[in-house]
Amino acid sequence: MKRFISIMLAVSALVFAAGEASAQMGKQDYINAGWQFNGTVGNDFVRSGQGYGAYMEGGYYIIPNLALGGFASFNTNNKYVPTETYTFADKSALTTDLSKSIYQVPFGMTVRYRLLWTEVQPYVAAKIGAEYSVQSIYMSTFVNRHDNWGFYMSPEIGVTVFPFEKTDFGFQFAAYYSYSTNHNKSYDLKGLNNVGFKLGIAF
Repeated sequence: MKRFISIMLAVSALVFAAGEASAQMGKQDYINAGWQFNGTVGNDFVRSGQGYGAYMEGGYYIIPNLALGGFASFNTNNKYVPTETYTFADKSALTTDLSKSIYQVPFGMTVRYRLLWTEVQPYVAAKIGAEYSVQSIYMSTFVNRHDNWGFYMSPEIGVTVFPFEKTDFGFQFAAYYSYSTNHNKSYDLKGLNNVGFKLGIAF
């Protein structure tokens, strides 16, 4: 009888421990969305850091630490150029100020690895997919516009925090680098490099 009781106590302890681990692990899926600040680097067309962006992503933890999912985001970076005189091949000239713009829409799949299962969940992630981009020059009387597609990849490091008890609502902070293969010979763009950070909500 004592042996039976000992076995039952041991089984109960294992079940309790499994339950505790499951509670710490949290949901098996996640959804994050919010505001994104993006900086363009490595090109002379538009080099700026601006907060005209947003993102959304979600995934499913196929094992407690590793999730597969999808993402989509957009960014717009602008640069104002004061009045200058431009001379063209046919010897004509134009004096004007102008505004340059790069609009980017990457989307694809993401792989995320969370380091902890607690209320504070630091993670690392990698994203791959496609990027649609538009590069434009706005002058006083017309717009010179080019659009193109490229392959996109981005490593990311971040943390999601769930400060409220008995709820899956929380906050996310992340920093990232991204590169896409979009080319534009007219503006001497050989790929698009970005660095940035994002602030959002987590479910």
